[in-house]
Amino acid sequence: MRAFIIPMVLLTALMSFQIAPQKGWQSIFNGKDLDGWKIHGTEKWYVSEGNLICESGPDKQYGYLATDKQFKDFELKLEFKQEAEGNSGVFFRSSLEGTKISGWQVEVAPPGKDTGGVYESYGRGWLVKIPEEKENILKMGEWNEMRIRVKGGKVTTWLNGQKMVNFKDEKIGQAKGSIALQIHDGGGIKVRWRNIQVKEM
Repeated sequence: MRAFIIPMVLLTALMSFQIAPQKGWQSIFNGKDLDGWKIHGTEKWYVSEGNLICESGPDKQYGYLATDKQFKDFELKLEFKQEAEGNSGVFFRSSLEGTKISGWQVEVAPPGKDTGGVYESYGRGWLVKIPEEKENILKMGEWNEMRIRVKGGKVTTWLNGQKMVNFKDEKIGQAKGSIALQIHDGGGIKVRWRNIQVKEM
């Protein structure tokens, strides 16, 4: 019996693996509940095994989970694992009215769909897509590490240690708002998130 219990304990620990923040960084997801976040819409947001999970609900509409706190200049790092096809993303300097969001999204999508690129919702659409040769950096169905740095009007994103986009935009430079995770409409989406940390600049 002991030989069975030990591996199960190790497996549970790995599934809920949370990295302690380094100096200057703060966790904005505590691994236990949605404290510090607000749900927008009827889609599913919950915590399981130390992971923050977004999942399409029966309405199959847009859904967001946004921080109560607003951020201007910051660096964000997190890990995500896509468990189903479908589109998600990480918004920055965003504001919401119901499920209508104003802001900018760093794409999290299936292979070939510009994960790491930046899209402006209810505005100009795609600002920067990723180069075609970087589409293989995403590890579908596995844990991926994303970093986003926003300072003034300059935005830089990384996926699994590789720089994806780097650009400046005057409109972004004027904004301030929440960090938000997205569930796209259409259904069939399930993404796990963990180790969500921010360093303000």
